[in-house]
Amino acid sequence: MLPNTADRVPMHTPASLNWAIERQIRASIHYHAANPESIDGRLAELDREWDVERTLEANAATLAFAGVVLGAASDKRWLALPALVTGFLFQHALQGWCPPLPLLRSLGFRTMREIDMERFALKAIRGDFGPLNASGAAENSRALHALRAVMN
Repeated sequence: MLPNTADRVPMHTPASLNWAIERQIRASIHYHAANPESIDGRLAELDREWDVERTLEANAATLAFAGVVLGAASDKRWLALPALVTGFLFQHALQGWCPPLPLLRSLGFRTMREIDMERFALKAIRGDFGPLNASGAAENSRALHALRAVMN
């Protein structure tokens, strides 16, 4: 049985790294609940953030292309590089794991789902989906409400 798309990368990431990513998201939400004037800037940063999938795809394409060019220009043995890289990319597509994944996750690359959790919690704090609560509670309560909405 193949893992579902949303869970396959976190499933192959050490729990300590998944927890560190979640703590970073929570810290961002709490900070921005107390400083809502900075939400637009953070959302712009999130729009530019490369997720782990895009990073893997760019890395694989670069290495495969380099292998083809080197194989055609110098030594046919370089053609092993694109074969290896595309094999790893296929493995990642099926299982959610490939050799560069642990390094990329430890460098802080997040899945699109993790990026979107932060994005939607920030939009909820900003009021894009209507009021978080009727009582106008403190920033910490608004942050917790937004986090609960996106993490469930």
